[in-house]
Amino acid sequence: MTATTPHLTQFTITVPLPGYWRVTFDNPPINLMNATTAAELQDIVTAVEDADDLRVVVFDSANPDFFFARYDFSGGGLPTTPGPTGLPPFLDMTVRLSRVPVISIAEIRGRARGGGNEFALACDMRFAAAETALFGQPEIGSSLIPGGGGIERLTAFVGRGRALEIVLSADDFDAVTAERYGWINRALPGADLTGYVDALARRIATFDSVALGAAKNMINRHTLPASEDLLESQGTTVALVQNPAFLDRFQRVRAYARATGADFDIRMGHHMGVVQDAEAAQ
Repeated sequence: MTATTPHLTQFTITVPLPGYWRVTFDNPPINLMNATTAAELQDIVTAVEDADDLRVVVFDSANPDFFFARYDFSGGGLPTTPGPTGLPPFLDMTVRLSRVPVISIAEIRGRARGGGNEFALACDMRFAAAETALFGQPEIGSSLIPGGGGIERLTAFVGRGRALEIVLSADDFDAVTAERYGWINRALPGADLTGYVDALARRIATFDSVALGAAKNMINRHTLPASEDLLESQGTTVALVQNPAFLDRFQRVRAYARATGADFDIRMGHHMGVVQDAEAAQ
C-alpha cells in the first residue's frame, strides 16, 4: 500500500499481494450510499491512480446481502464540486476508474441497485453470486432516470431493448439473467465466487502493468460512454427532481417504504411495481 492511501470510514483496503488491492465497502446496516461514500470513492480512485505498480483492484462488500445499495438522499444530495475530469464527483469517479490503467473487478453478493449498480458497471469486470446477487435501476419508480452512467453503460453491455427493459421496469434482475444479458461477466456459485475472483486477480497481478494498461486503453477506445452523454443524463435527472410528478411520487414511495420496513430494500423491484396498487387499496 502506498503513502497516498486515504483515511476511510466506510471502506477497508487490504493488500493480498503486491500489485493487488481489495477494497471492501461496509456501511451498516445495508450499505446505503451517501455523500461520504461518494467522497471516499473519489479518494480511493485517486489512491489507485497514484499507487506504485498496482495492477488490479477488487471491490467487494462486508454485507453478503447488499453489495452497494441505493443512494440515500435523506442525508443530503451528491457533492457537486467537479473532479479532475471536470465532471461532477460521481461521474468523475466512475470515468477515472474506467480509464485508469489498473484493472478493476466488482465481486458482487446481494443487491446492487441504482448508484450501486452504476458503480459496478464502471468497473472493468463484474462477477456475482448466482444465488444472492440482484441488480436494478429503480429510478423510474420515483419518476427519475439513472443519472450516474447506468443508461450509457447498460446500453453498451446489454443492447437497446434490454436496457429499456431494465430501466423502464425498475425491477430486480437475478445474476443468472444478468449474465445472459451481458450485464455481468459470470454468475458463479456463491461458495466459489471469492476463490474465482481472487485467482483471476492474482493472475492479473503477475502480468506487466504497462501491457495491462495498454490493453485496457485500446479496449476503452470503442466501449466507454462519451462524457457529454453522461452529463446529459445527470442534467436530465437534476431537472426531473424539480418536476411536480417526481415530488409527488417520491413522497408516496417514501411513505410506502416506511410502512413496508426492511422488506422494501430486500425486494425493492417488487415493491416499486405495487406502490400505486397498495395506495389504491387503502
